[in-house]
Amino acid sequence: METVLENALPVGTRGAAEPSVAKPKWLRVKLPIGQKYTELRGLVDKYSLNTICTSGSCPNMGECWGEGTATFMILGNICTRSCGFCGVKTGRPETVDWDEPEKVARSIKIMNIKHAVITSVDRDDLKDGGSIIWIETVKAIRRMNPNTTLETLIPDFQGIERNIDRIIEANPEVVSHNVETVRRLTREVRIQAKYDRSLEVLKYLKDKGINRTKSGIMLGLGETEEEVIQTMQDLYNAKVDIVTIGQYLQPSKKHLPVKEFITPEQFAKYEKFGLDLGFRHVESGPLVRSSYKAQKHIL
Repeated sequence: METVLENALPVGTRGAAEPSVAKPKWLRVKLPIGQKYTELRGLVDKYSLNTICTSGSCPNMGECWGEGTATFMILGNICTRSCGFCGVKTGRPETVDWDEPEKVARSIKIMNIKHAVITSVDRDDLKDGGSIIWIETVKAIRRMNPNTTLETLIPDFQGIERNIDRIIEANPEVVSHNVETVRRLTREVRIQAKYDRSLEVLKYLKDKGINRTKSGIMLGLGETEEEVIQTMQDLYNAKVDIVTIGQYLQPSKKHLPVKEFITPEQFAKYEKFGLDLGFRHVESGPLVRSSYKAQKHIL
């Protein structure tokens, strides 16, 4: 899912009451402004367009929209997985909307988006994992918006290669899949996902010819510095090109609590480590999310 990313409770207290932790000053967000943002906001409202930027109240919406970048979610808004960090509703998804690829492509055209990020809920209920809608969406966008570049932020498709191959066939400029957290916390944070499976998906994408692969992690869930560094090393070993690192923020009291607010200085330290390690791009900061500065990542 579309996320990237703290002090008293032990692991395993999901949904329990916890002491209030005041957000630090570096997490304050400026209201989005600017002519481009205002124009896009008006189009979204006028045509009832669906973007993760608005539905997820992304703190970087004004900045991204000002640069002509937006994120769209396909395959509905109900996920078959129940990750402890994610605000997307879990349950039985609705029937697949086969008109969705055209709707997304039209939205991108109306908004005159230069770089589109496409993500989705997990659809473990579908035999193809939703991969057919994925490829049809990419085709529709390219047909209707030939000058728009694409990043696909995909689920793991349960590691089934024939479903991942459909994404590879579509050959977006960037293919992203988030590990979300460190190995030790994966079972609690992502529940149905597997850390090694995500690494295998990322390596498979690269080995099969995807030019730029990308992954993201969120901090503040109880991980140690050593674990973050090891995760970055694991991603580099999986041939990942681009990494995003941001602060986890609890969507509701039912979700995993924030155990620590990571300082900007620590984020800068991780950025330097990642660049020294050899990643092509590293976006690391408190308000960084998976699609932050996504338009840069095609360069």
